[in-house]
Amino acid sequence: MVTAELGAGDFAWLDGQRRAYFPPERNQLAAHLTMFHALPPSVEEEVSGQLKMLTHAHPPPASISGLINLGGGVAYRINSKALEVMRNQLSDHFAGSLTAQDGQGWRPHVTIQNKVPSAQAKALFQQLTREFYPRPLAIHGLALHRYLGGPWEALGRWAFRL
Repeated sequence: MVTAELGAGDFAWLDGQRRAYFPPERNQLAAHLTMFHALPPSVEEEVSGQLKMLTHAHPPPASISGLINLGGGVAYRINSKALEVMRNQLSDHFAGSLTAQDGQGWRPHVTIQNKVPSAQAKALFQQLTREFYPRPLAIHGLALHRYLGGPWEALGRWAFRL
C-alpha cells in the first residue's frame, strides 16, 4: 500500500475524527490517505525508489475540499493536483502491476467512518456538512506499507523537501 503522509496537526485532527466516528471494533488503522491499495511484493524495491525520487520535490499543496457519503460511512474529500500528478506517474510506471481497484480512477479521501448502517452514515454526513469549511491539508511525505489482514507493517517513509 502507498499512502500520502499527513502533516502532524492535520493527522491529529483527522485521526480524532476517525476515532470518534469509526466503529471501534473495526478501527485497526490511524487516519490515512491511500494512493494505492495493493502493489505486489515483487515491486517493493522499485516502489521504494520511485517514492524516494518523488519526495525530492517540495510538498504538494492540498486541501480538504468537502465530504463524501460512502453509503455506509463518511470521508473527507482531498484535493491536490500535484499529488494526483504523482499518483498518475506511479500508476503509469506500475501499470502492469496494478489491481483493478488501483487501475481505475483515484478519488483521494480520508475515511473517518465506515461499515455502519446507511442511516447512521447519512446523519453524520449531514452533521459534518453543516459544520464543514474547506481547509488546507499538509502532505509531508509518502509511505509504503504491507497489508497484514487488518493492521499494516510500515516498510518505508520518505519526507518531502521542506
